[in-house]
Formats: sequence, C-alpha cells, structure tokens
Amino acid sequence: MAYSVDPDITVASTIDSAFYHDETAYALARERIFARTWQWIGDLAGVFDPGSLAPRELLPGLLDEPLLLARDGAGTLRCLSNVCTHRGNILVREACSQVEQIRCGYHSRRFDLSGHMTFMPEFAEAKNFPSASDDLPQIPFAAWANHGFVSLEPAAPLEAFLGDMTARQASLPIERFRADAAKSHDYVINAHWALYVENYLEGFHIPFVHAALNRVVDYGSYADELFRYSTLQVALAKAGEAAFDLPEPALDHGRRVAAYYWWIFPNLMLNFYPWGLSLNRVVPEKVDRTRIEFRSYVWDEAKLGEGAGGALHQVELEDEAIVEAVQRGVRSRFYRGGRYSPTRERGTHHFHRLICEFMARYE
Repeated sequence: MAYSVDPDITVASTIDSAFYHDETAYALARERIFARTWQWIGDLAGVFDPGSLAPRELLPGLLDEPLLLARDGAGTLRCLSNVCTHRGNILVREACSQVEQIRCGYHSRRFDLSGHMTFMPEFAEAKNFPSASDDLPQIPFAAWANHGFVSLEPAAPLEAFLGDMTARQASLPIERFRADAAKSHDYVINAHWALYVENYLEGFHIPFVHAALNRVVDYGSYADELFRYSTLQVALAKAGEAAFDLPEPALDHGRRVAAYYWWIFPNLMLNFYPWGLSLNRVVPEKVDRTRIEFRSYVWDEAKLGEGAGGALHQVELEDEAIVEAVQRGVRSRFYRGGRYSPTRERGTHHFHRLICEFMARYE
C-alpha cells in the first residue's frame, strides 16, 4: 500500500498502522530506506595504520551485507565487499594488520588492498579472464570524526545527513572522544524499529514516562529543530544540574544545555552530554523485534553519572516498556492512526514524512 502523511502537522494524521506489522512493508523498507541511507559501521580505531583490514557486517539481521574496511599502503581507506568473487567465500573473518594482500582461504584467489584481483591458480585456460567483475566491489564509504559510514545506494551524500549536526557541534572535540566498552550495551525489544525511533523523536512523554530525567531537564524549554535528514532536540538543564560550558563562538553559548539529542534518518541517534557521546544504532531484526546498540564515547570522565546522561539504562528500560506497549496497541483492529501535537511531535511528523518519501520514491 502507499503511505502518506500531510505536510501540515496541524491537520495531519500519523502513518497508517499497517506499516508496523505488514511484512511486505518491512521488506520494502529494507531496500528503499535502509539500503539507500548512510549506515554507521563502527569507529575506525582498528584501521588507522596502512595494511589494516577490519571486517564489518552491515545491519546484521536486516541487510546482512559482509563488508571489509581496508587501508592500503598509501593510507587510503576503502570499504570493499568481503565476499570472494570466485565462489562467494567470506574473505576476512578477523581484524588484522601489516598485511599486503587479501587472500581467499577457499581457492587462494588474491586481491590487493584496493580490491583489485592479482592472482588466481588454475585459471590459465579461462577465456576473457580476468575482468572487472573479478575485482572486489567498492562500497560508497565516508568517515566522520573517526567513525565509518556506508550506503549501498546512497540517496544523497553523507554530508546531507550529518552536515547540520557537524556544524552545530563544531565546538566539541568529538574525534578525541574515547570508546568505553564497559558502558556500551545492546538491548532487544519486541517492537517495530520505527516505533522506537518515534518515541525518541519527541520529548512529549518525558514528564509522564521519565520521572528522574524530568527532574534534571527543563521540560518547558525543551525544543526541537528540523533539518532535511535529521532532527535536533535541545534539553536545557535545571538549576544545579550538569550542563555544557560552551565557548563563545558556539551557537548555544550562554545557554545551560543538558543534552543535544540528534537523530539521523532513519536509525541513528547521537546523544551529546557534558561527559561525551552516547551513539545509539537501531537495528531491525524482524517486523516486531529490534536491537538497540548503545556505544559510549567518553570526553570528561568526571561528569559521568550526572545530569541528563547520568541514568541512561533506566531511561532505556522506561522507553522499552512504553514502546512495547505501543507495539501491542498498533496491532489492534480498532487503531489506524492518531494526530500529532503541533508543538511537541514535530520530529515524529518529520520522520513519518521521510518514511513516506523513501517508500514511494522508487516505486
């Protein structure tokens, strides 16, 4: 079915509830939304040096595409297919360094670190061999602040998705934030991926669902800003609570910002707190099951445990409970959709409009 949401939020109704439980819509979203947007594939800490290889899996459970980050001897970093062009074997299973070639363990086909096939035994009699199809496909790849992003068929450059965020957060030394595995976790919820995103995109529920968070942020001043492929929610701190100390060139200099909540279409959240960054990737696994990956990058350890970013596990559990309840509700034969609060649900409306755009664009 075709999905549509009126551009005027004051008259619009939410996306049809069939989107959350229809298997056909789920499969179409995989190709029309996720294959055409930029997906985070992890930080680049393991591939800084020439001769480094690092296998990555693109959205396990959804796109399931084996990828390989390869930095050649000249220092150029590429993203290649991690599938041998001979018989489809996975080429690299573990990160490695100081290598000069990629060698398939099945029949010894070899490639240089740019993906060009250089050697294949027992093919002397093969006609029209080798050809360009014997080289490893190169996947569109871009980096931001030591994080890697790929897109199978990008609808727009990475800058179109991340540019507004990078400009707004220019005063933060994000490239120096340190990964903290002990504070990184995965959660699995029994709900459609879009319901989790919708909940993230509005602060409307904070006073009703997050009592502890509501005590440290000023709900009355909570505001959002909409961009082409992203949304920013700015939470100000109540008196005495942790806040950024932003330098004078920053747009928000003089404001007591407790958190910047950035959402990048369709499934990435970049949450900046005075202590650092909580990067959350939403990975659909089934139409009614989603994995949420929390990855922590610390800037100032002294501020951990304070303010809006101080009790993320509790906030996550509260969000999961409400999202799973909504998943049960949207399956009701008596529910097809609701209305938006024009003041508090602009981000959700924007998200739904982008879903409709991408789902229809390639029909």
